[in-house]
Amino acid sequence: MKLFNTMTRQKEEFTSIKPGEVNMYVCGPTVYNFFHIGNARTFLVFDTVRRYFEYKGYKVNFVQNFTDIDDKMINKANEENITVKELGDKYIEEYYKDADGLNIERATKNPRATEFIDEIIDFVKDLINKGYAYEVDGDVYFNAKSFKEYGKLSGQNLEDLQLGARISIDERKKDPMDFAVWKSEKPGEPSWDSPWGKGRPGWHIECSCMAHKLLGETIDIHAGGADLVFPHHENEIAQSEARTGKAFANYWMHSAYLNINNKKMSKSLNNFFTAREIQEKYEPEVIRLFMLSAHYRTPLNFSEELLESAKASNERLYNAISNLESLVREVKTETLKEEEKEYINKLNSYKDKYIEKMDDDFNTADAIAVIFDLVKDINTNVTIDSSKALAEYSLALIRELGKPLGILQKSTICNLDDEIEALVEKRQQARKNKDWALSDKIRDELKEMGIILEDTPQGVRWKKID
Repeated sequence: MKLFNTMTRQKEEFTSIKPGEVNMYVCGPTVYNFFHIGNARTFLVFDTVRRYFEYKGYKVNFVQNFTDIDDKMINKANEENITVKELGDKYIEEYYKDADGLNIERATKNPRATEFIDEIIDFVKDLINKGYAYEVDGDVYFNAKSFKEYGKLSGQNLEDLQLGARISIDERKKDPMDFAVWKSEKPGEPSWDSPWGKGRPGWHIECSCMAHKLLGETIDIHAGGADLVFPHHENEIAQSEARTGKAFANYWMHSAYLNINNKKMSKSLNNFFTAREIQEKYEPEVIRLFMLSAHYRTPLNFSEELLESAKASNERLYNAISNLESLVREVKTETLKEEEKEYINKLNSYKDKYIEKMDDDFNTADAIAVIFDLVKDINTNVTIDSSKALAEYSLALIRELGKPLGILQKSTICNLDDEIEALVEKRQQARKNKDWALSDKIRDELKEMGIILEDTPQGVRWKKID
């Protein structure tokens, strides 16, 4: 399996530190609001990476943090006239609602930064003792120049970064690029006792500390959105490797930006959408299919037109599943026919292609294309004359390839209640009597109730729609 390492800017063969196990840290949300669809892309991408590792037989220790103390949290809590902890509790609960709705698997651990204050203080102490950080009036700064490899993730040297960065002027710092690892207490802000007086951690130190504590000094994969390469991940590397003298992560993965109608998402452009708003209009699987329809390192354009296309694609896939579920119930031959054994080998070749695409830096776009080719082949060749064994195998294969992507796991079979059963039977009688007007009227009634009918040579079939 190969993945693109942001650090080396090339695809590399993946080798985990511990055979059969992956330690993976993904930067999670700052919990001061609902997460937006740009965040959703990152969360879905690395949920899929985690799922695929599991599909390949790895045990995945997947840590995604909650940043529950920073300037945004403090400002929003003041606006809502609640404590920062109450704000964090509220939006962590909302995060789970939206993430669960998108079928994002729960992390192995979702640590909160405020649970690690003692560990953060010890981390900062070590940086000071090793000469990488210094204290000024209760604030502690990391000395960027003291870490000789600063800038290696973003591929820039310190001078270039200084020229291109928006740096707040603070004459107390030794260098403009130095960043806070501990911030002194300000009126009305949450604070904790420390050797430098009351204060709170800086943003970058939080993730370093949680990753070290929960996964070890060197982890397999550190991941997040492309916007985190600099300064967040650059600073994490500097302070982590300064402390331990070891590589912080062997592989760095970053998902590309999501644009809205070819424009950067921005509240000022009135094109800012939360994941919850989109889930109110589209099924979670439609959103997942759309998000994974482009390679994770390729910028993705978000539009209603593209979502509608994903919706139609999802319906095509589920029509195939519905057809196979019906065939499993209806076909006459139970066991695999001799000529079908060779066809199963052909079906397995699609699985091989799928794995080949996913093994190539998690190319979900090409993997989804393979699933559509598989479905097209099955639609043509698995019929009422096929065996039940072949229909079951075909259905299981579609579901198997959909699972790492978080799609195609639902059944289209529904148990109809007595009222609907009676309407279906009434419509069948109307068709026998060639009362087409009544037949069409009942079909429309059932559609309004969420039941779609399909007339086949084997009889009427139905499926539920949401």
